[in-house]
Amino acid sequence: MIILKKFYITTAIDYVNAKPHLGHAYEKICADIIARWKRLEGFDVFFLTGTDENAQKNKQAAEKAGIPVRKFVDQNANFFIEMCKVLNISYDEFIRTTEERHIKVSQQIFQKIFDKGDIYKGKYEGLYCTGCEAFKTEKDLVNGRCPEHKEKPKFISEESYFFKLSKYKAYILDLIKNKGLIFPKSKENEILQRLNEEELKDLCVSRNSLEWGINVPFDKTHTIYVWMDALVNYISAIGYTNDPKFKKYWPADMHIIGKGINWFHTVIWPAILKSADIEPPKLVPIHGYITINGKKISKSLGNVIDPVELVKKYPADTIRYYLAKVVPYIDDGDFSEKSLKERINGELVSDLGNLVNRVLTLSDKFSGKIEGTPELDKKLDFQKIQKKMDKLELHHALEEIWQFVRECNKYVNEKEPWKLEGKELSHVLYNLLEALRVTSILIHPFIPTTSEKINQQLGTKLGTFKDLKFKEFKGKPKKGELLFEKVQ
Repeated sequence: MIILKKFYITTAIDYVNAKPHLGHAYEKICADIIARWKRLEGFDVFFLTGTDENAQKNKQAAEKAGIPVRKFVDQNANFFIEMCKVLNISYDEFIRTTEERHIKVSQQIFQKIFDKGDIYKGKYEGLYCTGCEAFKTEKDLVNGRCPEHKEKPKFISEESYFFKLSKYKAYILDLIKNKGLIFPKSKENEILQRLNEEELKDLCVSRNSLEWGINVPFDKTHTIYVWMDALVNYISAIGYTNDPKFKKYWPADMHIIGKGINWFHTVIWPAILKSADIEPPKLVPIHGYITINGKKISKSLGNVIDPVELVKKYPADTIRYYLAKVVPYIDDGDFSEKSLKERINGELVSDLGNLVNRVLTLSDKFSGKIEGTPELDKKLDFQKIQKKMDKLELHHALEEIWQFVRECNKYVNEKEPWKLEGKELSHVLYNLLEALRVTSILIHPFIPTTSEKINQQLGTKLGTFKDLKFKEFKGKPKKGELLFEKVQ
């Protein structure tokens, strides 16, 4: 029996105070590309996503809408599930933090840390940003406002429980400096600079003025601070402590997150885990933001693009391709429909769509046996593509794949197969059909529906990276519909 090496990948869980926007879609797409790539590499992948439903901002949004909170979060959680469906996100589990399984583990972790002496009662006085669901210092603010949400934090004074975060500073520094917890280096430097310049203070981990949230297990007058409960989703979803899934998949191999929540995932989360005697995650790869005219997409700024509505105008694969190609993982990237249309008409229609159409048209007209010797395979450098993926340079990996597609188009133009017949035509068709079969594997993580359509027309099944070498073509090709339609 072959036991596959495990790979556990997660996204951040999203607040359900409004419908998802393109920034949420981008993170899910990136994680999905990595998950699908790892499956093709032969890993036993577990891919988790979900929604963060215990936040105060969710309650405030429900009250503003005049809807009971439970009904509101149920309704909005479904919007995120729908987004994942229309974007073909291949998650294995969708966790909602209002689920009983999550509540139970959140309280279990809180109790465990309390019993260890790492949680104590005190009084919190300071600034709180509801948009971030986070406590702020004056140094965190720009002109007195949260830089993320452009709002002034509220001053809060109340009895709270505190977690001894300060106790774990040396542990966190070791994780970051010596274990390579944070990627990229620029985001690692941001955290190290903050840890070096500021005193690491104990963290307020409860509120006694809220009705919505998870109760502190030993004090029903307090609710658990949302970030203390939200981060626990990564272990509650896989059945901490006794579920075989937890024993099999933890620690997480990748927590895919946006740059705005770096501190929570690379300082607070590892400290919580250490206190609870749980291994830390292996890597936290931090991505940039989708922007419009240089400004971050956000509900609070009102420049939201609904990905579900966007899919009604453009096929999901075109959006997946565009976001992976145009937005470098570690940087911000600007979205525009004009640019999206250009990519559809150019790289998708003219390069890939045109190649498949030309090859299948020729194949339909050929009645002989398709056989030959590998020739086009020399134009593919998979190791180069793999190195780009290992560094999470999704856009560069995709460009390398497209370079192979362009080489295939060049091969068609040079060989002029419409002028050939017999063995010569068979040889050229063999190389092109095998090239398409290999291309279908390479593009599958990025544009899975298109990959499936190519295999349907080739009469083949999707392979893995073990099947990238040219071999005997065993498909039964039959031309189908165009992969992409030109956009006016």
